[in-house]
Formats: sequence, structure tokens, C-alpha cells
Amino acid sequence: MVGDSGRPLSDVVQVCHERTIDVGLAELGMPGLDRDTLEPLLTYCAELRCEADGATCPGCRRRTESEGIDTLDTFIARHAEIVVGNGAVRLVGQGEGVLHTPNLETLERNWAGEEYWFWARRVLRKLRHGIRRANVQGSAFAGAGETPSVILMEPQLADNVGMVARAMANFGLDDLRLVAPRDGWPNEKARVAASGANYIIDDAVSHDGLDSAIADVNWLAATTARQRDLRKPVMTPLEAIEEMRRRIAAGERCGILFGRERSGLETSEVANADALIMIPVNSRFASLNLAQAVLILGYEWMRGSGAQSLGRVTTYEKPLEAGLNLGRDRAATKDELFGFFAHLERELERMGFFNPPHKRATVERNIRTMFTRMGATEQEVRTLRGIVATLSKGKGDARRGSN
Repeated sequence: MVGDSGRPLSDVVQVCHERTIDVGLAELGMPGLDRDTLEPLLTYCAELRCEADGATCPGCRRRTESEGIDTLDTFIARHAEIVVGNGAVRLVGQGEGVLHTPNLETLERNWAGEEYWFWARRVLRKLRHGIRRANVQGSAFAGAGETPSVILMEPQLADNVGMVARAMANFGLDDLRLVAPRDGWPNEKARVAASGANYIIDDAVSHDGLDSAIADVNWLAATTARQRDLRKPVMTPLEAIEEMRRRIAAGERCGILFGRERSGLETSEVANADALIMIPVNSRFASLNLAQAVLILGYEWMRGSGAQSLGRVTTYEKPLEAGLNLGRDRAATKDELFGFFAHLERELERMGFFNPPHKRATVERNIRTMFTRMGATEQEVRTLRGIVATLSKGKGDARRGSN
């Protein structure tokens, strides 16, 4: 229970999850419960500390599991009566208490309980990070000079600068430099559009001219969609990033120059670059949004970094690797597969499937090859066996021999 309110923690989690944090706290109206005191409560639930304390909440799946209720039949037996809808249908058990449910479908769906700890984790993330994103603070991904500088030539819209910052944060680029931004700098619109990448906005430096912005850069690459009559190396994003990675490792500073949203870079500006970057595109529609161009270069940078991650990683989400994610499941053993094959073939034989008999060996081999190729998990094999059993014997009212 939460304080002296007499209400379980699950009530607090559910209301804040469904009604948002501030609205939920207001509706609960519990003395002493505010944003500061809510966080340790959510942490307690999110980290499942209740299991060690034996203090699970009513209606929570953890309580159902701790009480050994593993089937709907067992759940019904734990109650004296379950009243369905208007009471025309009643399920009588051997336990205590009366439960009301709107219909049997709801009972079947919810009997095991809610995963309140999962809801608590979501509310906790919103409490810590998801409220008023314009004020969220972060920190640089790498040290000064360890990543290429992103240099925007006379950006016209502050919103675009914010979206560039967000793209940079996605892929570990930290140093943003602006050359004569039209809307001035600093700019609150850019902070809002950055959607949480505020450390890049806060650290961005505005320069009056290009010479100042690239003064400390040893190697500069300019992005362009137009062919230029300049004797400079033309590189793909991958080739340019590999060159920058090599130079940064040697102690040099590198930069990537991006043009204006409407007209790109002037040839005189491109002349300052050591190489040109041309992104493979549809030749009939080659113009990219400014943030899209930064995103592509950032992706190539992060792809070669050991710090990359497939999706987000949080306190409750571990890094993923490409391939099949089994989660808590595991691959089926050969013994489990053999048991399934024997079960399936036995029922197929009983139903006369192997006809003509002399082709049985070939058919069985094909069946085993097909199911082996799927790489089934232990849970999937159990599901397959359940399907075979149901098809052969029926289930519930459909079971053969029932009324």
C-alpha cells in the first residue's frame, strides 16, 4: 500500500500510465505524492523489488505467478464465484471472494494479471526524460576533434538546424558550426526542433564567415549534388568517412561542409574543400533535405564505430545484435523435435495420410526437412504439438465424444 492511502501501488502506476503523470497525480489526490516522491515508488515497481519483499499488488501478474495460478481453471477455482456481465452466467469456484467481469473474453484475456512493472518503467522514463523535451540535457559523445565537425553554410531555417542537431545526436556527431545563420543564433526554435539533442545546440558556434568556421580544420569535405569543374577527389559518403576516420586517428581535425537549403554551396565555397562528397541518389531527383544529408553522413560515421547500437539501450533494454532475438526462449533440442515428429507422424498414420504406403519414407523425410529448416524454438515446438493434438482430438466442447 502507498502510505496511509490504503491504495496499492498498482493503482498509482495505472493512473499515471493511462492519464499522464501530472493529470494522474491530480486525480489520485494522495497527500505527499508528487513528482519527487513518485520516482522511488515507480523504481520499486519497475525493478520488481516487491518479489523479495513478498508485497505484490492485487491484479498484478507477479502475484498470480507467486500464488501458483498458472491456468484459467486454477484462477476460477480460487474464487467463490465469478459473475459474468449481468449475472446470467456465474462461474463457481472453491475459494473466497466474488469477482465481476464484463464478459468471458475479458476474463480469458486478463485473468493472469497486468504487467504493472512494465507500465512503471514507461512512466519512469517519461518522468525522467520525456517531459518538456526542450529542457532535456545530454553530453557530447566524444572529445573535441574526435568526430568530424558539421558545418552549415548560411542555414535559412532554425527548425532545420534543430533537425540537423537531432540527426547528429543519433549518430554520435557532436561539433556543430554555423556560418551566418539567417534567423540568428542562439535560437529557441532550433532547441525545440532538436527534440532533446540540446547539448549540440548549446555547444554550437556561429561564425560570420566560412574562413572562421574552418580555420582549425586540417581536411574539409564539401557535399554537393551538382557536378563541379574543379580538380578535386569525388567520394561517396563511405569513402569520405573512411578518409576522415584515418586522419582523425592521426590527430587531424576534419569537417563536412553542407550548403544552403535552397541553393547549396557556391563554387567559390567548394573550392576551399579538399574533396567532394556526392551521395548516391536518383539522378532525376538529387536534392536532399539538409538534415537528411547530415543523417546519411552520420550513419556512415556511426556504422564504423564500436559504440553503435541497434536501437536504443536503456536501464531495462540490453544491446541487441543482428539476427534472431530469442529473448527468454531457446532453440529446440533435437530430442524435442524428434518427439514432435513422432507425434505428428503417428496422427498422420492414424488418419490415413500416408497413401500410398510405399512413399511413406519419402514423405516423412520431406516433413522432417521442412520443420527442421524453420529452426523452431522450444516454445514453438510445444505450440506445434498442441496444434496436432487439437486437430486430432479437439479441445473443450469440440473434443470428440463430448456433448
